[in-house]
Amino acid sequence: MARTARSQKLDTRTARAKLPMKKSGYWVSVARGCALGYRKGAKGGTWLAKLVRPDYRRETAIGPADDALDADGIASIDYATAQDRARAWFAEMSRVADGSAPASGPYTVANALADYVAHYAAGHTKGGGKAVKDTETRIAAFILPALGDQLVAKLTAQRLRDWHAALAAEGARLRTKSGTIKRRVRAIAKGDAEAVRRRRATANRTLTVLKAALNHAFREGQVATDEAWRRVLPFREVDTAKVRYLDGDEVRRLVTATDAAFRPMVQAALLSGCRYGELAAFRVGDFDATAATVTVRMSKGGKPRHVMLTDDGVALFQTHAEGKSGDALVFPRPDGEPWGKSHQHRQLRAACKRAKILPAASFHILRHTYASTLARAGVPMQVIAANLGHSDTRMVEKHYAHLAPSHVANVIRAAMPSAGIIETTNGGAVGGGH
Repeated sequence: MARTARSQKLDTRTARAKLPMKKSGYWVSVARGCALGYRKGAKGGTWLAKLVRPDYRRETAIGPADDALDADGIASIDYATAQDRARAWFAEMSRVADGSAPASGPYTVANALADYVAHYAAGHTKGGGKAVKDTETRIAAFILPALGDQLVAKLTAQRLRDWHAALAAEGARLRTKSGTIKRRVRAIAKGDAEAVRRRRATANRTLTVLKAALNHAFREGQVATDEAWRRVLPFREVDTAKVRYLDGDEVRRLVTATDAAFRPMVQAALLSGCRYGELAAFRVGDFDATAATVTVRMSKGGKPRHVMLTDDGVALFQTHAEGKSGDALVFPRPDGEPWGKSHQHRQLRAACKRAKILPAASFHILRHTYASTLARAGVPMQVIAANLGHSDTRMVEKHYAHLAPSHVANVIRAAMPSAGIIETTNGGAVGGGH
């Protein structure tokens, strides 16, 4: 085995944490014309490999770096392992470049996925590579274990259909202690149509990633036909979810029932629509009281955005920013440290139990509540989309358009005469007459 090339910037997660994000990434030479790279993202980094010759240049993604999770060789890869995999890729690509191995040689699904991630991360696809980390995580969790070693040229439609169906039948993954071999999953209750819909929707999203990778391989000439996966269809009518949001009374009960230390985070979510991670990262310098805005430095889409605040939102931020330096956290934990990645789960479950909100609301439902409140007030979809950080209105129209006052609804309610089939009292309808 070749000796591992050292790099003070890349060989430890501590060193990588100090690096600023750079589009071109960071590279260390492994051999002549061969380099291992690292591209840092908002939620973690990705290992890269690059082979350069006078008439041949190729770059690929090796896999997610162990920036946040302990290395397991799948969902997170350490420096030494990344270098070993890069060397194996260099050897394979060198044979292709020399003509000693055909480009369509032992080309596996894992190869296709790695090539696609590199292509996607470079911004060559629709969406510009905004969800690289999510794509890599989905690949590592759901595609590589089942299909990674399969030759692309040998894939059959039935093999892919079986994988797709098995993925939909598996329960949602639960948090599992590090080092545990078998992951915990939430079993799908018999007769739970909504749980089935959610799992099928998840399977469809994963199928989309796999098809995108295989289509890229086909376009690059790595496989002669795309017939196998063209014949595999997604589950139908599973993407229309009813978005849950809290009504005014539930909002007040939840805020009152939330532990005082965590209450500002809940209030801020309800008044800004920001994600949990965005709120936990806010610094005093991000808040502009004069403009009534707060700046999200790095959103899920990879770009900063300015969130417009209401008077209540401004008052909340002013209260928690007052007397602090510009780099201080706006909403810290009681010990001054930032709220952790999963601290919100226990806090929200306990608050919902005290507030008698069942089932318990997730933190993301607070974001839905904010957007739903704006939609019901008649705020245009494009305005809601901009404040939430969406690049267009498709998502907000899908989830919230039915809540907005509309000409169709107003005309129907005004024109439809009473049918006289409901008896009413001062308290409302009580039933039908005979």
